[in-house]
Amino acid sequence: MADQEPVTKTAALIAQKAPYGVDVEAGKTYYWCACGRSAKQPFCDGSHKGTGITPLAHQAEKSAKVWMCGCKATKTPPFCDGTHKSL
Repeated sequence: MADQEPVTKTAALIAQKAPYGVDVEAGKTYYWCACGRSAKQPFCDGSHKGTGITPLAHQAEKSAKVWMCGCKATKTPPFCDGTHKSL
């Protein structure tokens, strides 16, 4: 078996200093971008490859509008907790 180089985790980028309002459907799974590099914010588009950061799967419990974190510094991922106000 060939040796693999360890993946070094890089810091998440701030996609925006505000939450994303998203209408979610009950039972559907959404993949929240945790790295800040996705062009399809707040969702993952695979841009995290090589960063050591992976997206967070979130299954919506009910159909509703939710506020997903845009700064990637929330303590309650994937949801906004207001951390962007202090960045």
